[in-house]
Amino acid sequence: MSGPTARDPLSVGGAAYRRSSVHRRAVVEQFEIFMGFLAFWGLVLLVVTVWHEVTGQFALGWALGLLAVVLSMWGLWALRRKVLRGQRHEVHD
Repeated sequence: MSGPTARDPLSVGGAAYRRSSVHRRAVVEQFEIFMGFLAFWGLVLLVVTVWHEVTGQFALGWALGLLAVVLSMWGLWALRRKVLRGQRHEVHD
């Protein structure tokens, strides 16, 4: 299929990603790699926290670590969206 309705299943992002510059795409891809890293450790922390809660062990430290990872991912996602959108008043020399 070709045309505007054809979608590449391996494409990253949406229309804003496809319109962005090569440098901006590279930065966004780095954000996504780091978010994947954080998501992996967030999943590990979630499993450990749940395990400690179920077995009755002290889980506050693990839960706070999970909270830090989730908040980091939220901030990184917001920063990724800002980079992807770009500055509205960019100065071109």
